[in-house]
Amino acid sequence: MTAAISIEDVAAIASAAGDAVLRLYRDSGAWVRRKQDGSPVTAADMASEDVIRPRLAALDPAIPYLSEEAPLPAHAERRGWQRFWLVDPLDGTKEFLRRTDEFTVNIALIEAGEPVLGAVAAPALGVVYYAARRQGAWKRRRGRQPERIRSRLADPRQPLRVVESRSHPSPELEDFLAGYTIRERLKVGSSLKFCLLAEGRADIYPRLGPTMEWDVGAGDCVYRHSAAGEPHPSPLTYNKPSLRNDRFVLGLQPS
Repeated sequence: MTAAISIEDVAAIASAAGDAVLRLYRDSGAWVRRKQDGSPVTAADMASEDVIRPRLAALDPAIPYLSEEAPLPAHAERRGWQRFWLVDPLDGTKEFLRRTDEFTVNIALIEAGEPVLGAVAAPALGVVYYAARRQGAWKRRRGRQPERIRSRLADPRQPLRVVESRSHPSPELEDFLAGYTIRERLKVGSSLKFCLLAEGRADIYPRLGPTMEWDVGAGDCVYRHSAAGEPHPSPLTYNKPSLRNDRFVLGLQPS
């Protein structure tokens, strides 16, 4: 990882993009349209993108850039990347449109298929989470000093606090959870689910439907590096040909 790039630099960029999103969140006249796949995109997505891309390039113009809202390079070009920025300028667009406050800005630096630095800003909640390899995971509330966050892998034999998607319930999830004793279920939007896991407010995050790499990269980084020692294991890998993830479960002790 380039020494000149700090987690504070990237957290500041995510926060600035979050401020741009928040201004449009409060503007009822901001535009919304549908992409070719039917998913919504808003003026806030593009305002965030316009903040993030040039500021990351200013940190190191040699690092390739991959974003949900930018043209996608073919895998023939991407497969040679040893590191790259992975960005979702507005994760949780449905939550943004529903005014739940549970939307985020996600920035991750991927090296050799793993997230080594990441920031998740939740502007409506006034918080940014960030982490880096060998530097741990941190949470900063607006107007306060950063605090270190840590988590432990949960014993699957004990009652579990589950964090799950607010927008993507599924029969598969209910079948999966039937095999455990559930103490509490937390329904949350966007990459905040990773962050609740990272700060120990949840024990397990099962995602049994598809996601894209930009949905998970920053949150996965925060979760992995919230471990007290070696990073938590994660099945997620990056720069795959399709950028699509299979189902995953995070937070449990290996068994």
